[in-house]
Amino acid sequence: MGVAPRLMIARGMSHVSFPVRDLARSLSFYRDVLGFTEQPRPDLGVPGAWLRAGDAEVHLIAGVEHLPLGQPPPTINPAAQHVAFRIDDYQATLERFHAHDVAVLEAGAEVGQMWVQDPDGHVIELTAVAR
Repeated sequence: MGVAPRLMIARGMSHVSFPVRDLARSLSFYRDVLGFTEQPRPDLGVPGAWLRAGDAEVHLIAGVEHLPLGQPPPTINPAAQHVAFRIDDYQATLERFHAHDVAVLEAGAEVGQMWVQDPDGHVIELTAVAR
């Protein structure tokens, strides 16, 4: 008797969502700094935005401060809960962050990883490492 085939329930990532305090400020960060493009979003009864870069989608949700949302770390912390996006050019990405006065924690170009925090403190990893 053989082994039963493994049932794969998850087929891939759809999106990551972040609660935000100031939607305009967060849209500016994800669009103008990270380069995401805004996507159509249905009326979900709360303010928000959907953004996309390649296959990655970010959903920003505003106006939900009354819910228990947890807290991002007070400083950039690679061990904290985070999302990672692939990048093509480590140095160009680093220069873009510096041009926008975004604090960056670098592992270095040879490692290919860096971390930033969005305006609400959510940790974002950018990685040039081939996976």
